[in-house]
Amino acid sequence: MHTVSGGEVAGILVAVFWAILVSFLAVALARLAQTLRATTKLVADVTDQAVPLLADASTAVRSAQTQIERVDAIASDVQEVTSNASALSTTVASTFGGPLVKVAAFGYGVRRALGGRKEDAPEQARSNVIVGRTVPGARRGKRTRGKKD
Repeated sequence: MHTVSGGEVAGILVAVFWAILVSFLAVALARLAQTLRATTKLVADVTDQAVPLLADASTAVRSAQTQIERVDAIASDVQEVTSNASALSTTVASTFGGPLVKVAAFGYGVRRALGGRKEDAPEQARSNVIVGRTVPGARRGKRTRGKKD
């Protein structure tokens, strides 16, 4: 019979541990390969779905750009109409405003001149205009709130 030496036992133990280590690494590599296949499939699916979504988003952005250009054109037209209305308002006011004020003032003056003095109005309520100032026709006998007339 052959006796087993210590070196042979150590070699067998190293070989067994090496075989176990290689087995664990093979299992880990198999699982890693499976994970990589699943990831590749997931990326392919996302790409297949993302491309149409990006095309739709691009179409939506183009449509929005077209709508913004339309709104900009409308805003420019509204601004031009507003400017024209303002110019027309200024023209009408300057053309008719001054003469209408003069006609109204003339009519008021004619009414006052033709109307004469009202007979039932008390003399105290009348006032005279002197060089742009209004002076009461007669002083009131009663003082109000301590102020002088």
